[in-house]
Amino acid sequence: MGESVPLTVGEIKLTANGTPAVFNRSTPWGRPESITFAKGNYTVSYIAPLKDNHLQGVFEKPYHVNVTIPQEFDVRNPLLTGLSTGASVTRFSDNTTLVQWNKSYAFDLRFYDETREQLLYFFLQFMAILVVVLVVIPYVLSLKRVD
Repeated sequence: MGESVPLTVGEIKLTANGTPAVFNRSTPWGRPESITFAKGNYTVSYIAPLKDNHLQGVFEKPYHVNVTIPQEFDVRNPLLTGLSTGASVTRFSDNTTLVQWNKSYAFDLRFYDETREQLLYFFLQFMAILVVVLVVIPYVLSLKRVD
């Protein structure tokens, strides 16, 4: 209920202007592991598990957030994706996608793969056929009976 839940991550990297920076890992008693480093302008990157192709984060102060999505995933179809307010999407020639938020307290991103997009199109075609069979054809047949 509004409580911060720590994220278990791996391969933590801290960089300042493209060069690796030093950070300390600590595990205070009864608390999850955390990292600390000197005040400055850094980029923190890490690998974390995802559930249901959904990524989100909340911060105590505003940050610039960049999420690079591999080429097998996409965020362009608004029926399948979800992007929080302020997202800027850039698609590159190698089919990777960069989603950015500037000075954001939170971000929310839902992405999809090609299989999910194909299932959406199949469902929409199926629904169109149902509309034709259950609505349009009976309507046309009822017009012919009136004459």
